[in-house]
Amino acid sequence: MMFAIFFTFWRFAQIITLIPTMGMLAYFVNGFVQLNMLTPNYILVLFIVSVIALAWSVYTLFSYHRSSANATFVAIVDLLFVGAFIGAVWALRMIASVDCTSITTGSPYDLSFGPFGSAQATNYDVNVDKTCAMLKACFAFGIMNCVFFFVTSILACLHGDRASSGDRVTYYRETHSHRHGHRSSRSPNSRHSTHSHRRVYV
Repeated sequence: MMFAIFFTFWRFAQIITLIPTMGMLAYFVNGFVQLNMLTPNYILVLFIVSVIALAWSVYTLFSYHRSSANATFVAIVDLLFVGAFIGAVWALRMIASVDCTSITTGSPYDLSFGPFGSAQATNYDVNVDKTCAMLKACFAFGIMNCVFFFVTSILACLHGDRASSGDRVTYYRETHSHRHGHRSSRSPNSRHSTHSHRRVYV
């Protein structure tokens, strides 16, 4: 039960962060395609990884019963996505040191308060580079998904170990009860054969 709650929570977190990542990167890919230009690797790699990871997250979320039964396989695939996101984030690492906003000061102006005097104020203009901000958001979402997929990989691995240990205990109990029943079924026959053997010699 606890595995289902935590696994579903982290899968939703992955889907919520992967959808905007895929959308923003699709915007860049479409722009390069319209200009008949090759998409840079730092955009294309993260876009491909995000699309595949989103499809995997949705599939394992809505087919939870299969995912819980194949927990070890899910753990391995999630761990592979951790490595893929690390590589994609590494390719986009140059955006981390870029400042996407700039603040400029305008000319000062006077504010009059009538008989209470006046004051001098200055305008501040904030300029945000849309392209830079979108890439930095994708970079941040990529780092978050490294953590998210690592958590779901650990959860699936722990669930797989518990499931396999439970199967071993069940198999041992069934085997032990089968052997005990087989011995019990043989004991009356052996007594009957011994009794008949004694009657022949007597």
